[in-house]
Amino acid sequence: MKTGVAISDILLPKTDDYSAFAVVACDQFTSDGDYWETLKNLTAGKLTTLDMILPEYYLNGNDIDERIAKINKNIDDYALKACVIKDGMVLSVRSITGGRKRIGLITTVDLEEYDYKKGSKALIRATEATIPERIPPRLKIRKDASMEFPHVLVFIDDERREIIEPLFNDKESFDKLYDFDLNMNGGHITGYKIPNPTVVKEKFTALIGKERLVSKYGEEYPFSMAVGDGNHSLATAKAHWENIKKDLPLEETENHPARFALVEIINIYDDGVVFEPIHRIIKGVDKEKFALGFEKIAHGTETLFMGENSISFNGELSVPEAIIKVDEYIKAFVNDFGGEVDYVHGDSETKEKVLNSSDTVAILFNPIDKSILFPYVVKGGCLPKKTFSIGEGQDKRYYLEGRKITK
Repeated sequence: MKTGVAISDILLPKTDDYSAFAVVACDQFTSDGDYWETLKNLTAGKLTTLDMILPEYYLNGNDIDERIAKINKNIDDYALKACVIKDGMVLSVRSITGGRKRIGLITTVDLEEYDYKKGSKALIRATEATIPERIPPRLKIRKDASMEFPHVLVFIDDERREIIEPLFNDKESFDKLYDFDLNMNGGHITGYKIPNPTVVKEKFTALIGKERLVSKYGEEYPFSMAVGDGNHSLATAKAHWENIKKDLPLEETENHPARFALVEIINIYDDGVVFEPIHRIIKGVDKEKFALGFEKIAHGTETLFMGENSISFNGELSVPEAIIKVDEYIKAFVNDFGGEVDYVHGDSETKEKVLNSSDTVAILFNPIDKSILFPYVVKGGCLPKKTFSIGEGQDKRYYLEGRKITK
């Protein structure tokens, strides 16, 4: 029975300084040049994935082609020297903000079983709307790369905690692959080699039993995983595979490495999974004019923050429904009167940006209940873009495990 899970070789570095090697996902700190410059200085002269990725902070630079060519060469050089874990699965134990631990399973998923379109009935589905325009820049980076270093986090809805949690309980009997502090306040991470990946893979069939699907979601279409973070990165991997597949004989499509993508699978009930709201900041606007129109739309329980004159709403819309209405209003207002939208995590950071500006407002949302995620995706398709974040920026996945995506 297909579950969407696959097994492939995993590459890890031969290095004495894992802390320099692993760096945070490229889609974090996109407006914080100081973060990336500090990281660059910290890892200078050392083996690091910073030399094998393109942080989105630099995405609009004039030297993109040169950067990508250099990245691909660095990847090729690394692949020749890396340590290969045959048919690998890795248990990842991550300490994050607040003293919590997040437990993940690093393995491969089949892109043939993934579809990011709204209303998809695929085994692996997106949780938020995928913006097609965001794929080409990422595809430009991936199309000539010989390896991937993933930051995609994928959820399973395992309320009985039968797949990943037993591995955590048995971790001391596994070979330890790494154990170190992540740089830039990323916490601590330990990795263990799973000795029986095929047995673990088979456990995923329990998630797609017909009786369970009907009982939990009211439909029998198999649904095993939902992309929690890195939707656009996985969509890019899918697009890359579709491009390659066009020129392949049918028999070569079954096991071509580009058909698969390395991800971290996490149980949505894991204690380390906390959904943080993503707030909207609108810069360069007349505050009173913005507020006047905003009050007239339908609301949930969001807050329009303008400093002293902030307004809290107590409407009947759910958080996703409220986000749709708010985003529609923002788009129309900016189109008519100008302004610039940004997406920010953290209440204090958001409020600080408003208080320090005379022409900036913010809309603060409450977090969604993580238990509604799978049922919502089944019934409503994808959530609106930027609905939630899995923790703070430094808690996002760091690039560490890698995988060959070319023959």
